[in-house]
Amino acid sequence: MGRPVNIVHHTIATKMRPAIKASKRIKYMYVLKSLSQLTQHLQQSKLIGYFAFILTLQFVLSSCGSLQPQTDVNNPLVSGNATTQSSPPTNVLPQIINYDQGPTRRDSSSFDLTRSNAVGLADMKARWSPVSWDDLPGWAEESMPQVWHAFLSSCEQAFADVGNLCSKLKLLNASDELDKRFFLMSHLQPYKITNAGGDVSGLLTGYYEPTFSASRIKKTGFEIPLYAPLDEIMSLRASNSKWYTRQEIDSSPTVQKLLRRREIVWMSDPLDLLILQIQGSGRLNVLEADGTRQWIKVVYAASNEHGYQSVGKYLLDRGEITDASWPGIKSWVNKNPGRLNELIWSNPRYIFFKEEPLKDPNIGPKGAQGVPLTPGRSVAVDPRQIPYGTPLWLFSDGPTLQLKKLVLAQDTGVAIVGPTRADYFVGTGFEAGEIAGRLKQNLNMWALLPR
Repeated sequence: MGRPVNIVHHTIATKMRPAIKASKRIKYMYVLKSLSQLTQHLQQSKLIGYFAFILTLQFVLSSCGSLQPQTDVNNPLVSGNATTQSSPPTNVLPQIINYDQGPTRRDSSSFDLTRSNAVGLADMKARWSPVSWDDLPGWAEESMPQVWHAFLSSCEQAFADVGNLCSKLKLLNASDELDKRFFLMSHLQPYKITNAGGDVSGLLTGYYEPTFSASRIKKTGFEIPLYAPLDEIMSLRASNSKWYTRQEIDSSPTVQKLLRRREIVWMSDPLDLLILQIQGSGRLNVLEADGTRQWIKVVYAASNEHGYQSVGKYLLDRGEITDASWPGIKSWVNKNPGRLNELIWSNPRYIFFKEEPLKDPNIGPKGAQGVPLTPGRSVAVDPRQIPYGTPLWLFSDGPTLQLKKLVLAQDTGVAIVGPTRADYFVGTGFEAGEIAGRLKQNLNMWALLPR
Protein backbone atom coordinates (compact mmCIF):
# COMPACT_ATOMS: atom_id res chain seq x y z
CA MET A 1 0.00 0.00 0.00
CA GLY A 2 1.46 3.35 -1.04
CA ARG A 3 1.89 6.13 1.48
CA PRO A 4 -0.20 9.29 1.08
CA VAL A 5 1.78 12.42 0.41
CA ASN A 6 0.17 14.47 3.15
CA ILE A 7 1.56 12.65 6.17
CA VAL A 8 3.66 13.75 9.10
CA HIS A 9 6.93 12.01 9.82
CA HIS A 10 8.58 11.34 13.15
CA THR A 11 12.20 10.35 13.50
CA ILE A 12 14.49 9.41 16.33
CA ALA A 13 16.99 12.11 17.22
CA THR A 14 20.63 11.21 17.67
CA LYS A 15 21.53 14.02 20.04
CA MET A 16 22.44 12.41 23.38
CA ARG A 17 21.80 13.76 26.83
CA PRO A 18 23.96 12.99 29.89
CA ALA A 19 23.48 9.41 30.95
CA ILE A 20 20.94 8.69 33.64
CA LYS A 21 20.13 5.56 35.56
CA ALA A 22 18.97 2.78 33.30
CA SER A 23 16.23 1.84 35.76
CA LYS A 24 14.67 5.23 35.30
CA ARG A 25 14.59 4.98 31.54
CA ILE A 26 13.28 1.44 31.30
CA LYS A 27 11.14 0.80 34.32
CA TYR A 28 9.53 -2.08 32.57
CA MET A 29 12.76 -4.06 33.14
CA TYR A 30 11.54 -4.84 36.61
CA VAL A 31 9.01 -7.20 35.04
CA LEU A 32 11.66 -8.91 32.93
CA LYS A 33 13.97 -11.75 33.88
CA SER A 34 17.67 -11.18 34.11
CA LEU A 35 19.46 -10.83 30.80
CA SER A 36 20.85 -14.33 30.96
CA GLN A 37 17.46 -15.84 31.89
CA LEU A 38 15.72 -14.00 29.08
CA THR A 39 18.35 -15.10 26.59
CA GLN A 40 17.86 -18.73 27.59
CA HIS A 41 14.09 -18.36 27.30
CA LEU A 42 14.29 -16.81 23.85
CA GLN A 43 16.53 -19.62 22.68
CA GLN A 44 13.77 -22.04 23.55
CA SER A 45 11.26 -19.99 21.56
CA LYS A 46 13.61 -19.83 18.53
CA LEU A 47 13.65 -16.04 18.56
CA ILE A 48 17.10 -15.55 20.10
CA GLY A 49 18.69 -13.74 17.17
CA TYR A 50 16.01 -11.12 16.91
CA PHE A 51 15.27 -10.47 20.55
CA ALA A 52 18.85 -10.74 21.81
CA PHE A 53 19.86 -7.96 19.47
CA ILE A 54 16.96 -5.76 20.57
CA LEU A 55 17.53 -6.48 24.23
CA THR A 56 21.26 -5.82 24.07
CA LEU A 57 20.70 -2.58 22.18
CA GLN A 58 18.12 -1.48 24.73
CA PHE A 59 20.47 -2.28 27.59
CA VAL A 60 23.38 -0.35 26.06
CA LEU A 61 21.25 2.68 25.22
CA SER A 62 19.69 2.82 28.67
CA SER A 63 23.10 2.66 30.30
CA CYS A 64 24.78 5.27 28.14
CA GLY A 65 22.05 7.78 27.51
CA SER A 66 18.56 8.15 26.14
CA LEU A 67 17.02 8.76 22.76
CA GLN A 68 14.14 11.17 22.49
CA PRO A 69 11.59 11.14 19.66
CA GLN A 70 12.15 13.93 17.17
CA THR A 71 9.60 16.72 17.34
CA ASP A 72 8.65 18.54 14.18
CA VAL A 73 8.80 22.17 15.30
CA ASN A 74 6.96 23.25 12.17
CA ASN A 75 4.01 20.98 12.93
CA PRO A 76 1.61 22.53 15.47
CA LEU A 77 -0.03 19.16 16.02
CA VAL A 78 3.01 17.59 17.64
CA SER A 79 4.28 19.08 20.89
CA GLY A 80 7.53 18.61 22.76
CA ASN A 81 11.02 20.04 23.06
CA ALA A 82 12.74 20.67 19.77
CA THR A 83 15.73 18.48 18.97
CA THR A 84 18.11 18.26 16.07
CA GLN A 85 17.03 16.08 13.17
CA SER A 86 20.03 14.31 11.78
CA SER A 87 18.52 11.66 9.52
CA PRO A 88 15.71 11.38 7.00
CA PRO A 89 12.31 10.61 8.57
CA THR A 90 11.43 6.93 8.59
CA ASN A 91 8.21 6.56 10.59
CA VAL A 92 4.78 7.86 9.70
CA LEU A 93 1.48 8.24 11.39
CA PRO A 94 -1.30 6.27 9.73
CA GLN A 95 -3.56 7.49 6.99
CA ILE A 96 -6.75 9.01 8.36
CA ILE A 97 -10.06 8.40 6.62
CA ASN A 98 -12.41 11.38 6.62
CA TYR A 99 -16.06 10.37 6.49
CA ASP A 100 -18.24 13.24 5.41
CA GLN A 101 -21.32 11.89 7.13
CA GLY A 102 -21.51 9.39 9.98
CA PRO A 103 -24.19 6.91 10.94
CA THR A 104 -26.25 6.71 14.06
CA ARG A 105 -23.69 5.34 16.49
CA ARG A 106 -21.83 2.32 15.15
CA ASP A 107 -23.35 0.81 11.96
CA SER A 108 -20.43 -1.03 10.39
CA SER A 109 -22.01 -1.20 6.95
CA SER A 110 -22.99 2.46 6.82
CA PHE A 111 -19.70 3.83 5.53
CA ASP A 112 -19.11 3.92 1.80
CA LEU A 113 -15.34 3.68 1.59
CA THR A 114 -15.38 4.61 -2.09
CA ARG A 115 -16.64 8.03 -1.06
CA SER A 116 -14.11 8.59 1.70
CA ASN A 117 -11.62 11.43 1.53
CA ALA A 118 -8.12 10.63 2.70
CA VAL A 119 -6.55 13.40 4.76
CA GLY A 120 -3.24 13.63 6.52
CA LEU A 121 -2.46 14.30 10.15
CA ALA A 122 -2.02 17.98 9.37
CA ASP A 123 -5.78 18.18 8.70
CA MET A 124 -6.67 16.69 12.07
CA LYS A 125 -7.66 18.59 15.19
CA ALA A 126 -5.47 16.45 17.41
CA ARG A 127 -2.00 16.82 18.84
CA TRP A 128 0.17 13.73 19.14
CA SER A 129 3.03 14.01 21.64
CA PRO A 130 5.56 11.14 21.90
CA VAL A 131 5.98 9.85 25.45
CA SER A 132 7.59 6.89 27.19
CA TRP A 133 5.85 3.70 28.24
CA ASP A 134 6.35 4.84 31.84
CA ASP A 135 3.74 7.53 31.22
CA LEU A 136 0.94 4.99 30.66
CA PRO A 137 -0.84 4.44 34.00
CA GLY A 138 -1.15 0.74 34.78
CA TRP A 139 0.78 -0.55 31.77
CA ALA A 140 2.91 -2.97 33.83
CA GLU A 141 -0.25 -4.71 35.10
CA GLU A 142 -1.97 -5.12 31.72
CA SER A 143 -3.02 -8.65 30.70
CA MET A 144 -1.15 -9.66 27.57
CA PRO A 145 -3.34 -12.70 26.66
CA GLN A 146 -6.44 -10.50 26.52
CA VAL A 147 -4.60 -7.84 24.54
CA TRP A 148 -3.31 -10.42 22.06
CA HIS A 149 -6.78 -11.79 21.39
CA ALA A 150 -8.10 -8.30 20.58
CA PHE A 151 -5.04 -7.50 18.45
CA LEU A 152 -5.39 -10.64 16.33
CA SER A 153 -9.06 -9.89 15.73
CA SER A 154 -8.21 -6.36 14.64
CA CYS A 155 -5.52 -7.66 12.28
CA GLU A 156 -8.24 -8.78 9.89
CA GLN A 157 -8.84 -5.15 8.85
CA ALA A 158 -5.92 -3.15 10.25
CA PHE A 159 -4.41 -0.09 8.58
CA ALA A 160 -1.15 -0.68 6.74
CA ASP A 161 1.43 0.10 9.44
CA VAL A 162 -0.27 -1.98 12.12
CA GLY A 163 -1.04 -4.65 9.55
CA ASN A 164 2.67 -5.11 9.01
CA LEU A 165 2.99 -6.26 12.62
CA CYS A 166 0.25 -8.86 12.36
CA SER A 167 2.38 -11.69 11.04
CA LYS A 168 4.78 -11.22 13.96
CA LEU A 169 1.88 -11.04 16.40
CA LYS A 170 0.64 -14.41 15.19
CA LEU A 171 4.08 -15.98 15.64
CA LEU A 172 4.10 -14.88 19.27
CA ASN A 173 0.53 -16.00 20.00
CA ALA A 174 1.72 -18.96 22.10
CA SER A 175 4.50 -17.01 23.83
CA ASP A 176 4.37 -15.98 27.45
CA GLU A 177 3.48 -12.64 29.03
CA LEU A 178 7.10 -11.53 29.02
CA ASP A 179 7.67 -11.95 25.30
CA LYS A 180 4.42 -10.28 24.35
CA ARG A 181 4.93 -7.24 26.54
CA PHE A 182 8.49 -6.78 25.30
CA PHE A 183 7.38 -7.15 21.68
CA LEU A 184 4.78 -4.39 21.97
CA MET A 185 7.21 -2.04 23.73
CA SER A 186 9.85 -2.68 21.08
CA HIS A 187 7.52 -2.13 18.11
CA LEU A 188 5.07 0.55 19.26
CA GLN A 189 5.64 4.17 20.30
CA PRO A 190 3.11 5.76 22.70
CA TYR A 191 1.72 9.18 21.75
CA LYS A 192 -0.33 11.29 24.12
CA ILE A 193 -3.47 12.52 22.34
CA THR A 194 -4.76 16.01 23.07
CA ASN A 195 -6.97 18.43 21.20
CA ALA A 196 -5.56 21.31 19.19
CA GLY A 197 -5.56 23.51 22.28
CA GLY A 198 -3.52 21.01 24.28
CA ASP A 199 -6.36 19.86 26.52
CA VAL A 200 -5.67 16.27 27.61
CA SER A 201 -9.05 15.57 29.22
CA GLY A 202 -11.63 13.89 27.03
CA LEU A 203 -14.95 12.10 27.43
CA LEU A 204 -15.62 8.37 27.78
CA THR A 205 -19.10 6.94 27.31
CA GLY A 206 -20.30 3.38 26.78
CA TYR A 207 -22.45 1.35 24.42
CA TYR A 208 -23.58 -2.26 24.18
CA GLU A 209 -25.45 -4.87 22.16
CA PRO A 210 -29.03 -4.93 23.49
CA THR A 211 -31.23 -8.03 23.66
CA PHE A 212 -35.02 -7.96 23.35
CA SER A 213 -37.96 -10.26 22.72
CA ALA A 214 -39.84 -9.96 19.42
CA SER A 215 -42.50 -11.68 17.34
CA ARG A 216 -42.35 -12.63 13.69
CA ILE A 217 -46.02 -11.76 13.30
CA LYS A 218 -47.97 -8.79 14.65
CA LYS A 219 -49.97 -9.71 17.74
CA THR A 220 -51.19 -8.22 20.99
CA GLY A 221 -48.18 -6.96 22.91
CA PHE A 222 -45.96 -6.93 19.79
CA GLU A 223 -47.13 -4.09 17.57
CA ILE A 224 -44.01 -1.97 16.94
CA PRO A 225 -42.47 -2.79 13.55
CA LEU A 226 -38.74 -3.13 12.98
CA TYR A 227 -38.23 -2.39 9.29
CA ALA A 228 -35.83 -3.41 6.56
CA PRO A 229 -35.10 -0.55 4.12
CA LEU A 230 -36.66 0.03 0.73
CA ASP A 231 -34.35 0.31 -2.27
CA GLU A 232 -34.92 4.06 -2.41
CA ILE A 233 -33.76 4.37 1.21
CA MET A 234 -30.55 2.50 0.42
CA SER A 235 -29.68 5.14 -2.20
CA LEU A 236 -30.37 8.23 -0.06
CA ARG A 237 -26.77 8.87 0.87
CA ALA A 238 -25.53 8.64 -2.70
CA SER A 239 -28.12 11.21 -3.77
CA ASN A 240 -27.53 13.39 -0.70
CA SER A 241 -31.24 13.35 0.10
CA LYS A 242 -33.48 12.55 3.06
CA TRP A 243 -36.54 10.37 3.60
CA TYR A 244 -39.45 10.81 5.99
CA THR A 245 -38.84 11.70 9.65
CA ARG A 246 -39.34 9.31 12.55
CA GLN A 247 -42.69 10.93 13.37
CA GLU A 248 -43.90 10.53 9.79
CA ILE A 249 -42.76 6.90 9.65
CA ASP A 250 -44.55 6.16 12.92
CA SER A 251 -47.80 8.02 12.22
CA SER A 252 -48.40 8.59 8.50
CA PRO A 253 -50.63 5.97 6.78
CA THR A 254 -49.04 6.92 3.46
CA VAL A 255 -45.52 6.17 4.69
CA GLN A 256 -46.60 3.02 6.48
CA LYS A 257 -48.17 1.79 3.26
CA LEU A 258 -44.83 2.21 1.50
CA LEU A 259 -43.17 0.08 4.21
CA ARG A 260 -45.76 -2.67 4.21
CA ARG A 261 -44.16 -6.13 4.07
CA ARG A 262 -40.78 -4.67 5.05
CA GLU A 263 -41.31 -5.68 8.69
CA ILE A 264 -38.55 -8.02 9.93
CA VAL A 265 -40.17 -8.54 13.34
CA TRP A 266 -42.57 -6.79 15.70
CA MET A 267 -41.38 -5.42 19.05
CA SER A 268 -43.31 -4.64 22.22
CA ASP A 269 -41.96 -1.22 23.21
CA PRO A 270 -41.16 1.83 21.04
CA LEU A 271 -38.46 2.86 23.53
CA ASP A 272 -36.76 -0.53 23.05
CA LEU A 273 -36.81 0.09 19.30
CA LEU A 274 -35.20 3.51 19.83
CA ILE A 275 -32.49 1.96 22.01
CA LEU A 276 -31.83 -0.68 19.35
CA GLN A 277 -31.57 2.01 16.68
CA ILE A 278 -29.19 4.14 18.74
CA GLN A 279 -26.93 1.18 19.53
CA GLY A 280 -26.97 0.17 15.84
CA SER A 281 -27.34 -3.60 16.31
CA GLY A 282 -28.79 -6.15 18.70
CA ARG A 283 -30.00 -9.65 19.37
CA LEU A 284 -33.66 -10.63 19.32
CA ASN A 285 -35.34 -13.69 20.80
CA VAL A 286 -38.01 -14.16 18.15
CA LEU A 287 -41.29 -16.03 18.53
CA GLU A 288 -41.81 -17.57 15.10
CA ALA A 289 -45.18 -18.11 13.44
CA ASP A 290 -45.06 -21.85 14.23
CA GLY A 291 -44.60 -21.17 17.95
CA THR A 292 -40.86 -21.92 18.09
CA ARG A 293 -38.26 -19.43 19.28
CA GLN A 294 -34.85 -18.55 17.90
CA TRP A 295 -32.20 -15.92 18.45
CA ILE A 296 -31.34 -13.67 15.51
CA LYS A 297 -29.10 -10.65 14.97
CA VAL A 298 -30.33 -7.40 13.48
CA VAL A 299 -27.69 -4.98 12.20
CA TYR A 300 -27.70 -1.54 10.65
CA ALA A 301 -28.71 -1.42 6.99
CA ALA A 302 -29.58 2.24 6.28
CA SER A 303 -31.04 5.41 7.76
CA ASN A 304 -33.47 8.11 6.68
CA GLU A 305 -30.42 10.43 6.65
CA HIS A 306 -31.84 12.90 9.16
CA GLY A 307 -29.51 14.20 11.88
CA TYR A 308 -29.40 12.46 15.24
CA GLN A 309 -30.89 14.31 18.20
CA SER A 310 -30.36 13.07 21.76
CA VAL A 311 -33.56 12.33 23.64
CA GLY A 312 -31.66 12.78 26.89
CA LYS A 313 -30.61 16.28 25.86
CA TYR A 314 -34.20 17.01 24.85
CA LEU A 315 -35.34 16.33 28.41
CA LEU A 316 -32.39 18.09 30.01
CA ASP A 317 -32.91 21.26 27.98
CA ARG A 318 -36.53 21.41 29.19
CA GLY A 319 -35.67 20.80 32.81
CA GLU A 320 -37.57 17.50 32.82
CA ILE A 321 -34.69 15.45 34.24
CA THR A 322 -31.28 15.86 35.84
CA ASP A 323 -30.09 12.30 35.07
CA ALA A 324 -29.78 11.83 31.30
CA SER A 325 -28.63 8.21 31.52
CA TRP A 326 -30.87 5.51 30.05
CA PRO A 327 -32.09 4.49 33.52
CA GLY A 328 -32.97 8.14 34.12
CA ILE A 329 -34.79 8.43 30.79
CA LYS A 330 -36.73 5.22 31.41
CA SER A 331 -37.75 6.49 34.83
CA TRP A 332 -39.13 9.67 33.22
CA VAL A 333 -41.06 7.59 30.65
CA ASN A 334 -42.60 5.46 33.40
CA LYS A 335 -43.85 8.65 35.06
CA ASN A 336 -44.98 10.24 31.78
CA PRO A 337 -46.27 7.41 29.55
CA GLY A 338 -48.52 9.76 27.60
CA ARG A 339 -45.51 11.79 26.41
CA LEU A 340 -43.52 8.86 25.00
CA ASN A 341 -44.14 9.82 21.37
CA GLU A 342 -43.14 13.43 22.10
CA LEU A 343 -39.84 12.13 23.42
CA ILE A 344 -38.93 9.66 20.69
CA TRP A 345 -40.11 11.98 17.90
CA SER A 346 -37.65 14.62 19.13
CA ASN A 347 -35.06 12.47 17.34
CA PRO A 348 -36.00 12.55 13.62
CA ARG A 349 -33.36 9.99 12.65
CA TYR A 350 -34.65 6.50 11.91
CA ILE A 351 -32.59 3.35 11.41
CA PHE A 352 -33.49 0.38 9.20
CA PHE A 353 -32.05 -3.07 9.79
CA LYS A 354 -31.16 -6.34 8.12
CA GLU A 355 -31.46 -9.75 9.71
CA GLU A 356 -28.52 -12.09 10.18
CA PRO A 357 -28.31 -15.53 11.81
CA LEU A 358 -26.70 -15.72 15.24
CA LYS A 359 -24.08 -18.36 14.50
CA ASP A 360 -21.95 -17.92 17.60
CA PRO A 361 -23.33 -16.13 20.69
CA ASN A 362 -19.75 -15.58 21.90
CA ILE A 363 -18.91 -13.31 18.96
CA GLY A 364 -19.87 -9.65 19.25
CA PRO A 365 -21.40 -7.45 16.55
CA LYS A 366 -19.21 -6.06 13.80
CA GLY A 367 -18.00 -2.50 14.20
CA ALA A 368 -17.20 0.05 11.52
CA GLN A 369 -13.71 -1.48 11.09
CA GLY A 370 -15.42 -4.62 9.82
CA VAL A 371 -14.34 -6.98 12.61
CA PRO A 372 -16.35 -8.30 15.59
CA LEU A 373 -16.22 -6.09 18.66
CA THR A 374 -14.58 -7.45 21.79
CA PRO A 375 -16.24 -6.51 25.11
CA GLY A 376 -13.87 -4.37 27.12
CA ARG A 377 -11.32 -4.15 24.29
CA SER A 378 -13.14 -2.27 21.51
CA VAL A 379 -13.95 1.42 21.40
CA ALA A 380 -15.72 3.71 18.98
CA VAL A 381 -13.73 6.78 17.93
CA ASP A 382 -13.89 9.65 15.49
CA PRO A 383 -12.27 8.14 12.35
CA ARG A 384 -11.31 11.61 11.14
CA GLN A 385 -8.98 11.77 14.14
CA ILE A 386 -7.97 8.16 14.81
CA PRO A 387 -7.97 5.44 12.12
CA TYR A 388 -9.64 2.10 12.65
CA GLY A 389 -7.34 -0.56 14.06
CA THR A 390 -5.23 1.89 16.08
CA PRO A 391 -4.15 0.48 19.47
CA LEU A 392 -5.05 2.93 22.25
CA TRP A 393 -4.28 3.15 25.94
CA LEU A 394 -7.20 4.39 28.05
CA PHE A 395 -7.08 5.86 31.52
CA SER A 396 -10.42 6.76 33.07
CA ASP A 397 -11.05 6.81 36.79
CA GLY A 398 -14.72 7.60 37.28
CA PRO A 399 -17.80 6.63 39.24
CA THR A 400 -18.88 3.86 36.85
CA LEU A 401 -15.62 2.23 35.73
CA GLN A 402 -11.93 2.48 36.55
CA LEU A 403 -10.03 1.75 33.35
CA LYS A 404 -6.31 1.39 32.72
CA LYS A 405 -6.12 -0.78 29.64
CA LEU A 406 -5.23 -1.27 26.00
CA VAL A 407 -8.13 -1.14 23.54
CA LEU A 408 -8.54 -1.06 19.75
CA ALA A 409 -10.29 1.65 17.72
CA GLN A 410 -12.84 -0.48 15.87
CA ASP A 411 -16.06 1.50 15.62
CA THR A 412 -17.62 4.96 15.38
CA GLY A 413 -20.86 6.89 15.77
CA VAL A 414 -22.35 10.30 15.06
CA ALA A 415 -22.01 11.36 18.70
CA ILE A 416 -18.32 10.38 18.79
CA VAL A 417 -16.57 13.55 17.68
CA GLY A 418 -13.08 14.82 18.46
CA PRO A 419 -9.62 13.42 19.18
CA THR A 420 -10.14 12.68 22.89
CA ARG A 421 -13.58 11.08 22.60
CA ALA A 422 -14.22 7.34 22.93
CA ASP A 423 -17.25 5.08 23.33
CA TYR A 424 -16.41 1.89 25.23
CA PHE A 425 -18.04 -1.37 24.09
CA VAL A 426 -19.24 -2.99 27.31
CA GLY A 427 -20.76 -6.19 25.92
CA THR A 428 -24.14 -7.83 25.31
CA GLY A 429 -27.33 -7.91 27.33
CA PHE A 430 -29.05 -6.21 30.25
CA GLU A 431 -26.08 -5.93 32.63
CA ALA A 432 -23.88 -4.46 29.91
CA GLY A 433 -26.66 -1.99 29.14
CA GLU A 434 -26.87 -0.89 32.77
CA ILE A 435 -23.15 -0.05 32.76
CA ALA A 436 -23.17 1.54 29.31
CA GLY A 437 -26.22 3.64 30.16
CA ARG A 438 -24.45 5.28 33.09
CA LEU A 439 -20.92 5.53 31.73
CA LYS A 440 -19.95 9.17 31.27
CA GLN A 441 -16.60 10.22 32.73
CA ASN A 442 -13.27 11.87 32.02
CA LEU A 443 -10.77 10.20 29.71
CA ASN A 444 -7.04 10.35 28.99
CA MET A 445 -5.92 8.56 25.86
CA TRP A 446 -2.69 7.53 24.14
CA ALA A 447 -2.20 6.09 20.64
CA LEU A 448 0.32 3.27 20.23
CA LEU A 449 1.78 3.61 16.75
CA PRO A 450 4.39 1.50 14.93
CA ARG A 451 7.93 2.77 15.35
